[in-house]
Amino acid sequence: MSARAQDADRTGRVDVAALRAALPAALAEAVDAYERHLRLERNRSPHTVRAYLGDVVGFLDHFARLGGRRPADVELHHLRGWLSRQRQLGAARATMARRAAALRTFTAWAAATGRSPADPGQQLASPKTRRTLPGVLRVDEAEQLVTAVPDPEAPEPMRLRDRLVVELLYAAGIRVSELSGLDVDDVDRARRVLRVLGKGNKQRTVPYGLAADEALEAWLARGRPALATDASGPALLLGARGGRIDPRAVRTIVHRHAAAVPGAPDLGPHGLRHSAATHLLEGGADLRTVQEVLGHASLSTTQIYTHVSVERLRRTYQRAHPRA
Repeated sequence: MSARAQDADRTGRVDVAALRAALPAALAEAVDAYERHLRLERNRSPHTVRAYLGDVVGFLDHFARLGGRRPADVELHHLRGWLSRQRQLGAARATMARRAAALRTFTAWAAATGRSPADPGQQLASPKTRRTLPGVLRVDEAEQLVTAVPDPEAPEPMRLRDRLVVELLYAAGIRVSELSGLDVDDVDRARRVLRVLGKGNKQRTVPYGLAADEALEAWLARGRPALATDASGPALLLGARGGRIDPRAVRTIVHRHAAAVPGAPDLGPHGLRHSAATHLLEGGADLRTVQEVLGHASLSTTQIYTHVSVERLRRTYQRAHPRA
């Protein structure tokens, strides 16, 4: 085993490109074809493709070190052995569930394309994930977060952009990828709605409020023109060099704003999405409406926010009621 593979085996982190390059020819060909399948036929997002390929390459590296050379040689005990090893390395239940799903998808594809005579992944169980309650802000904390100015000395265009970032994330409850993918023409200011491209390239229309519209007006008038370059294209939100804003920059902005609010949890863009959904439900919105705003394919995904609201109510009751 190479030193690189030994390090990966101990830590659970892998250099996917290096492991992929070292695979036997038939396994490497299968990975290349599987990647094309995910991107072109399944139309998976770049993030999903990256995650699934990482899991499959990690398994195939393990399989090759056991002597495997072709997808047809994969058996159920190989799959279970690799997953058991991941569990020993401390992988979380959610990670284990994703890795099991990635293996099942790969073995089903290998069988369907004739690379394997059977689909051993059909018999592979997946650990059930615990549905944890997401951390959320109180309404007053959310108000402080979106109005905070973490760096008053920053140039005005950057301050205007950062304010718009947090306003839109909270007002519309959109994902960080959806925010960074917005173009100027995706905003309908007359109706105060955004045209958002979500998971699976599904488009939806999401409303936003007056405060976000005011931040948008300031950004379009005094912020975006100052940062725009030939590389900007139609992007609504721009980075410091004028290109489309990177999701990592959005996360940094949200963390900085959260740190400026005393007592608020340290959360990222998804925390603002959780907070928006919870506050909508607490304000009287029905579950179907929140589902449409968030772009959830299944209502069961949205229902976690009812548990969040009940848990918040329970904690408040215990603090406030004299006989709690």
